[in-house]
Amino acid sequence: MEQWDFLQLQIALYVNSDVPGLQAQGVGKHIRGFCQRLKGKQGRFRGNLSGKRVDFSGRTVIGPDPNLSIEEVAVPERVAKNMTYPEKVSRYNIEKLRGCVRRGKFKHPGANFVLKQDGRRLVLEILQKLNKLDQTAEQLQIGDVVERHIEDGDIVLFNRQPSLHKLSILSHKAKVRPWRTFRLNECVCNPYNADFDGDEMNLHVPQTEEARTEAIELMGVKNNLATPKNGTPIIAAIQDFITCAFLTTRKDLFLDRKTFALMCSYMFNGDSVRDPETGKYHKIDLPPPVILKPQMLWTGKQVWNVLMRPYKESKVLVNLDAACKQYKGKMKDLNEDDAWLVVRNSEVMCGVMDKSTVGDGKKDSVFYVMMRDFGPDYAVQAMNRLAKLSARWLTNRGFSIGVSDVTPGRKLVERKTKLIQDAYVEAKKIVDLYNTGKLERDAGCDEELTMENKISGVLNKVRGEAGDICFSELTQWNSPLIMAKCGSKGSNINVAQMVACVGQQIIGGARVQDGFQDRTLPHFAKGGRLPDAKGFVANSFYSGLTPYEFIFHAMSGREGLVDTAVKTAETGYMSRRLMKSLEDLSAQYDDTVRNSASQIVQFRYGDDNLDPVDMEGKAKPVNFVRSFDHARTTTWDNEERGLLPEEIRDIAKARLDAKRREIQRYSETGKELQFIEDNLEFVDQKESKRNFYDEVQGFIFGKANDLERLTTRFVEVQEDNRQKGEAVADDVGFSNIVDGVSKISGRCLDYFLDLCLTKHAQSHVQPGHAVGAVGAQSIGEPGTQMTLKTFHFAGVAGMSITQGVPRIKEIINASKVISTPIITCELENKHDVRAARLVKARIEKTYLKDITRYIEDVWYDDGNYLNMRIDWDTVNSLGLELTRNDLELAILKAPKLKIGADGGRVEFFNNHLRIYVPDLSDPQSDKQKKAAATRSAASKAKNATDDAYFARIQLLKRAIPEIAIKGYPEATRAIIKKEDNEQEDVSLLVEGYGLRLIMATPGVKGTHTYTNSVLECFAVLGIEAARSTIIKEIASVMGSMDIDPRHMQLLADVMTYKGDILGITRFGLAKMRDSVLQLASFEKTPDHLFEAGYRGKSDGVQGVSECIILGQSMGIGTGSFKVVRKLNLAQEDVGRKGDAFEGLYSW
Repeated sequence: MEQWDFLQLQIALYVNSDVPGLQAQGVGKHIRGFCQRLKGKQGRFRGNLSGKRVDFSGRTVIGPDPNLSIEEVAVPERVAKNMTYPEKVSRYNIEKLRGCVRRGKFKHPGANFVLKQDGRRLVLEILQKLNKLDQTAEQLQIGDVVERHIEDGDIVLFNRQPSLHKLSILSHKAKVRPWRTFRLNECVCNPYNADFDGDEMNLHVPQTEEARTEAIELMGVKNNLATPKNGTPIIAAIQDFITCAFLTTRKDLFLDRKTFALMCSYMFNGDSVRDPETGKYHKIDLPPPVILKPQMLWTGKQVWNVLMRPYKESKVLVNLDAACKQYKGKMKDLNEDDAWLVVRNSEVMCGVMDKSTVGDGKKDSVFYVMMRDFGPDYAVQAMNRLAKLSARWLTNRGFSIGVSDVTPGRKLVERKTKLIQDAYVEAKKIVDLYNTGKLERDAGCDEELTMENKISGVLNKVRGEAGDICFSELTQWNSPLIMAKCGSKGSNINVAQMVACVGQQIIGGARVQDGFQDRTLPHFAKGGRLPDAKGFVANSFYSGLTPYEFIFHAMSGREGLVDTAVKTAETGYMSRRLMKSLEDLSAQYDDTVRNSASQIVQFRYGDDNLDPVDMEGKAKPVNFVRSFDHARTTTWDNEERGLLPEEIRDIAKARLDAKRREIQRYSETGKELQFIEDNLEFVDQKESKRNFYDEVQGFIFGKANDLERLTTRFVEVQEDNRQKGEAVADDVGFSNIVDGVSKISGRCLDYFLDLCLTKHAQSHVQPGHAVGAVGAQSIGEPGTQMTLKTFHFAGVAGMSITQGVPRIKEIINASKVISTPIITCELENKHDVRAARLVKARIEKTYLKDITRYIEDVWYDDGNYLNMRIDWDTVNSLGLELTRNDLELAILKAPKLKIGADGGRVEFFNNHLRIYVPDLSDPQSDKQKKAAATRSAASKAKNATDDAYFARIQLLKRAIPEIAIKGYPEATRAIIKKEDNEQEDVSLLVEGYGLRLIMATPGVKGTHTYTNSVLECFAVLGIEAARSTIIKEIASVMGSMDIDPRHMQLLADVMTYKGDILGITRFGLAKMRDSVLQLASFEKTPDHLFEAGYRGKSDGVQGVSECIILGQSMGIGTGSFKVVRKLNLAQEDVGRKGDAFEGLYSW
């Protein structure tokens, strides 16, 4: 029997060696059971099935090479000789492949293997030793396959880990070079998040023509210049390229002919330019000089004219108005800092090129406009030219940083010293007010928190103002200043810290906390609250930090490192959960978004079926202002007549009405409705297109109205001048003036409408597009930039709100209890603070202690009572609608205390409230008296009961002040928030739950009341309101990340499409999916497999995870359709298809 038990134990351990209590009983070494081999990151599912090691891959260190195209990657010759591509021999390439075979394995470009049609595999390394390479080359036949070395132009996949989004792996063209590192153009660093401090990257070689084609079209660099997160450019100029762009476009750069020609030659390979559309080569055309006498001179801005449009026949006519990084909001094209860029037909009129106009993240950049208006090939060419120009021109000019660049001048030191002294004086005044008790409290804060907030506000300004001083005092040729101004690296704060003042160190969102008793460090007096004692670093990095400043600075730096490390793990897991939940969602041919089980998640992707990567405006497919300026500039003709306002309206309306007729509305009965009617009860899937046409029409009508106003205004001015006897312009002059400002020609209007309609059609999301995976990456990838902190509510010092990663986790986990639930109430009377206080008093939970001056227990011969003094002045100041009867009921009905239930009573005496509590242990009934009489030690029992009664009174004395007398039970606190507007409106922020009660509170606009708790919103207002709340909350947390709203809508729809709130967790995923393999590849692998085996489940293998595990093609992207060949058969050859029931009863 003992052997039987031992066998059972061994079998249990063989299946699962981590079962609690079994391992200790076993003997010998630790066994890895089936469960341990299946689960975890290194287990079969995640380590060998969902992801696996592959052949034809290489890895080495990366480096920069600005002479490469952004589409190229330099592959070391050693790697190229080891990684092969199987090329099939045809009559077109047989001679080339014979040459590869003759060179063999060790000479590039050679070959490693030959696969004969009869299935033999010839190893060229062995044949080379036998001197049979020439013979093998001659025997090469059409149909054989030669595994040749990688050569220039081959398609390779380049990847850097961590692969946070789809742009972490792109396809490049190989460029075989010597040495031992992969090299890439620096413009492509952004999508990979790569730098050159030792980073390594992976290279993969696709092995079939189909794979190469997909790689070029879907993963090619030129097809991924913009990020699908929001459509902004991600592949653009960086660092030195931006510095060069800034320096070359400054107003003070003039060039003679030979220097200008040299700079132009830097940008090109040779003396001609290839047109990517036609393939023709064109000579470079130099523009005319801006200064003719005494010497012909060109400006640096003209270098950019050549960069954008190198020859006259080029169709690249860039038109752009954009703010530069230093633009302060005054005088656009006449800005004194030259900080407003104007480009007309690829000629730079004014402004400089900096991060805002050539860098990533802005849709008003030159390269983005070229990509959108003329195609990505032209944008790629322009970036390549800038890369070459920057590397070569900056090498000759020189650009370096030394100690002299961060040495402050005497005037700068004086201004900085005065700035810091003023801040110290201001801080000391605040501390003195606090010490004397005269400091006025902020809303929701005590005196100490108010003092800290005010001092932090004063000291936090110092560093920013020090940066402004540096900007004004340092020379314009100062290298750190140039980089900060153009945005290539650093900011004015970095410059200020090096030159002027490091500033206040913030730890945990506040000044440095006391680490010792009542002080931060032993260097300071106890209770010190002045700037020095709480982490203000007055020195700069140039002047050096004192020992205690160094400690504070190290504390702050350590917090940043810890925060980053924790955040990486948190966001990584969050991204994985998002991806697993959204991976199989794709856009379909019927414009719906469905999962692998064909369940509809959205009727139209993002409500308008537009792809975020093609959004030219802010989540809109067309930037109307820029497109109109482009249309007007490119079609301008002085001879063409301008249209009258009424003509503009008529033409636009007629053109758009024709488009509207194509998407006619139909009633439920199929009756065709008038397209001009506002039939909102018959909204269909074409509504977003109609809305777009309305937006286009509204914009054009606005332009017509502007023209009308200008004409009217000019006529009025003419009339005034005529009455005053002043000079009056003739009709021709009048027409020229109006036309010069706002002429709209027929060609311009037609071209603008064509642009709008074409861009809208092109931005339609492609059927099969993996919208779910892209959405998960777009939300997960910026997560590493989010903080783990809790921020203060804007404008309200005392109200904290969870933000960043913890808040995103709360939302996608569908947590019932959130850390900072806040209900925002709009008031019916939002201009009167007194009315707001009354509403606040109705909602906020108020305790008896808040209106009581003191409480005491009073004892006398006949009994005792609890006496408390009610402060009615406080009741009035708080705006409590409270009566004596309310107080009495609140005390008697207080849960747990049972004062009323036990026969207690409440009496009022002036402002005093007396609570009489009966002695429950006093023998009052006959039964009790009889029991007491029979006791032998009655006096001892009486003493014991007195002690119990006294203890009960003391307990009540402590508990009664905590009785809630007013407000809602779950509304813990309410704060009046003053809005930042001219009317100084007020609103109410309630901390806690109770949306249903608050919406019904007199004085609150119920329809405008909002809670950040998704589940409470669902319980009160339903699933659609919950969906809107999810979208709004994710948008508020990730607002600074600029994520397209379509991604957030998709996530909200996935969480709510079943009619319930499903969290993005293993529990929510189990409710969304039935696939055993997908659930097993996520979490709890053995549990899902055991459950499936026990219940006899089957898996349809439709989703992404299942297809990857089984090596099948998935039903998204290029796998979402089947290619059918046309057979060209006659109908009689095909024959009639039999009915399903045909011949069923043929007997």
